[in-house]
Amino acid sequence: MAIYAIGDVQGCYDELQFLLEKVKFSPEQDVLWSCGDLVNRGPKSLKTLRFCKSLGDSFINVLGNHDLHMMSVARGHRKPRPADTFQNVFDAPDREELLEWMHKMPLFHYDKKHQIAMVHAGVPPNWGLKKCLKYSAEISDVLRSDRCDAFFAAMYGDKPDRWDKNLKGTERWRLITNYFTRMRFCDAEGRLELTNKSSPDHAPKGYAPWYSHESKLMQKMPLLFGHWASLMGKTGYSRAIALDTGCAWGGKLTVCELTKGYPRTSIKALQH
Repeated sequence: MAIYAIGDVQGCYDELQFLLEKVKFSPEQDVLWSCGDLVNRGPKSLKTLRFCKSLGDSFINVLGNHDLHMMSVARGHRKPRPADTFQNVFDAPDREELLEWMHKMPLFHYDKKHQIAMVHAGVPPNWGLKKCLKYSAEISDVLRSDRCDAFFAAMYGDKPDRWDKNLKGTERWRLITNYFTRMRFCDAEGRLELTNKSSPDHAPKGYAPWYSHESKLMQKMPLLFGHWASLMGKTGYSRAIALDTGCAWGGKLTVCELTKGYPRTSIKALQH
């Protein structure tokens, strides 16, 4: 059995199929991990969701910011943005089935056997494995409960920007979600800077890429993540494994094989 981890698909269904064919992925034998952002910006969000759901237990995804945005729009807490491309999901006869499936996805995944973790954007430097699992489970519980509408209604926003264990309610949920699904830059104490989306060379004053700080989690294991397309898969840190190579923006779609030393395979984005 092989485990493959893929970067942000974002509705690039055709590239996903070509890439899985290239690495000879077999759902009967192998497992596909996804760093999140299955939908939006690319042209085929619906086909992407249907295919990934069809893989059953051979597919594992952590929610990304585009996934959560679609879920929020679906529940009426946000209007679609002009660049959003997931209306076909809302128009589909299996819409509710697909959305319910996504509501069961976590924000953080840990594989004990292979000692590796996965998230969409990142984790703050002072969170170890136990905290990551605990806070991911906290949001999962909210998404599966009658509190999910309160969560989506308050999800958008950049404050609070630093973890405090005494945070409660929607502010606490928002910060946990921002860490796992939006972060790029933070300071050594985990204070977020969410407005800057540039490359690491242009970090805001007082901040650095989250993975460059001494990390309790990455002292123990590698961490797979997506979200930051301008990295083009390069961090300079062996345990910070970036997989978003910007397929939806005309870059590449990338997969790495976790069971064989993390070799990578990429294909160029198709013309849409």
